[in-house]
Amino acid sequence: MAEFTMELSDEQKEVRDWLHGFAADVIRPAAAEWDEREETPWPVIQEAAKVGIYSLDFYAQQFFDPTGLGIPMAMEELFWGDAGIALSIVGTGLAAIGVVANGTEEQIGTWIPQMYGTPDDVKVAAFCSSEPDAGSDVGSMRTRAVYDQAKDEWVLNGTKTWATNGGIANVHIVVAVVDPGLGTKGHASFIIPPNTPGLSQGQKFKKHGIRASHTAEVVLEDVRVPGSCLLGGKEKLDERLARARERAKAGGERVKNAAMATFEASRPAVGAMAVGTARAAYEVALDYAKTRTQFGRPIIDNQGIAFQLADMRTQIDAARLLVWRASWMASTGKPFTSAEGSMSKLYASEVAKKVTAQAVQILGGNGYTREYPVERMHRDSAIYTIFEGTSEIQRLVIARTLSGMPIR
Repeated sequence: MAEFTMELSDEQKEVRDWLHGFAADVIRPAAAEWDEREETPWPVIQEAAKVGIYSLDFYAQQFFDPTGLGIPMAMEELFWGDAGIALSIVGTGLAAIGVVANGTEEQIGTWIPQMYGTPDDVKVAAFCSSEPDAGSDVGSMRTRAVYDQAKDEWVLNGTKTWATNGGIANVHIVVAVVDPGLGTKGHASFIIPPNTPGLSQGQKFKKHGIRASHTAEVVLEDVRVPGSCLLGGKEKLDERLARARERAKAGGERVKNAAMATFEASRPAVGAMAVGTARAAYEVALDYAKTRTQFGRPIIDNQGIAFQLADMRTQIDAARLLVWRASWMASTGKPFTSAEGSMSKLYASEVAKKVTAQAVQILGGNGYTREYPVERMHRDSAIYTIFEGTSEIQRLVIARTLSGMPIR
């Protein structure tokens, strides 16, 4: 029997320390400036590209780590540096993964390089799925893609929202409905090349947190793309739709559950992001409590402060373990029989909100100012309970999985 261990390998430690150094030396010093500017931190992305972090190759190497811990370790360290800048660095990966997972070899070879650009001329990409009336309820998506057989073109119309890099991206990946009768199984993904007529940026959102990450609406008005821009190709889509129609006749709930399983597998990475932000805030609070003197002694000498820090560290470590478990299960093909992916995302995101709030409280008035980073970390942490499925959706997924009931 293989020996059980939670000890990272030397190679994993080397990657972790390298990422931590980049986060400490490059990301964190720039965090306050780009948070105030509420703009994409192009110089930081360029630095990440120069050292090899901003590239598909890097994320592919972490994804194929046989332990499953490569991606969560990378996310934790980068988001320890700053959530907004880290999201600007990893945001392109959402679109790239969509192409790698569903595209042909030709599509991967053609479009992935255009998503990242070069270290001297960096580009970004956007993954566009959410809509004004279809956030958690992806089955309500309205953006339509209609095939023009005479011209071998797809015509897209609709509005996407909450798109990271939306409108400023070199390449957009857009999820659209091709068969409304099949729910989520009637969706397909399309590559929108640079400068395609009809695609425009709508509202740019001024956000509470992660302000260095560009978030905007993407409007599609009679956007025409070649048939070759359908991810996976028309033949593969037709085969998939035919299978989905047969399954829908046999029982629609099976189709719905299959779609939900896809979302489950990606959630531990978001949990790792939350762990990184929580850890950063805890470390600031711990250092402050050890050096801040009141009534003639460091404030950590008071149980009221010391016990808070003890709870913060315990919750962070517990969140990381849930993330690691889910990541390991996903990498080894073990099914999430108890919605372990949602568990990890739910707990880690809630811990991030709680720990960052406690950090602000420990720093007192200083924590409420922008002179100290915990104020920004607290604002950033709110996003983890919202994107990639709200905490309420995670609880719903977990409850349905445990009970087997269609809880609403």
